[in-house]
Amino acid sequence: MEPQVFRYEVPQNDRSKNLTVLCKTDRLAADMQLVKEGGENRLHSHTSSDGFFLVLEGRVTFYGEGDVVLAELGRDEGVVMPHGFKYWFASSGEEPLRILHVAASDPNVTDVRVGPSRAQKAD
Repeated sequence: MEPQVFRYEVPQNDRSKNLTVLCKTDRLAADMQLVKEGGENRLHSHTSSDGFFLVLEGRVTFYGEGDVVLAELGRDEGVVMPHGFKYWFASSGEEPLRILHVAASDPNVTDVRVGPSRAQKAD
């Protein structure tokens, strides 16, 4: 496998959430998420991948089962979600959320998202 060079450009559209894949290998994937409102509003987990999230702009709240607050994060703060852990998140600040997501997994284990696959607006 060869090195991958990538560049992120802020999406210029009216969507409330944009996900831009930055790079991907058999063990690691990275994407940038721009969330103007809401977020990933359904509880889910991943069977194999551990997720690393770092807030670059805005604020985010991560929730666990029963909508228990796991973390309220701002710029330069982050969280790691281990595989199998159920969570969801939402933008919680006045400005749009820009969050870097990096996932690492065992290439010998199929990673499956467990839970609803589509985001919906939180109540």
